[in-house]
Amino acid sequence: MSHLTQEERDNLPDSAFALPEKRAYPIDTRARASNAKARATQEYERGLLTTEEHARIDKAADRRLAQDD
Repeated sequence: MSHLTQEERDNLPDSAFALPEKRAYPIDTRARASNAKARATQEYERGLLTTEEHARIDKAADRRLAQDD
């Protein structure tokens, strides 16, 4: 997975994030969607995400992973 620079991240539309209101967990590529799921699980287990946020990230990432490139 390529590194996402701040400029690239800033240029992504809100819809490219699993939590668009926070512009968190980019899911613009399959690799980033997979990474978002893994990071969300880690943060949920540490108590840094709510159950609802974790579910929303998983659902958004799953939708992206189901798409053809």
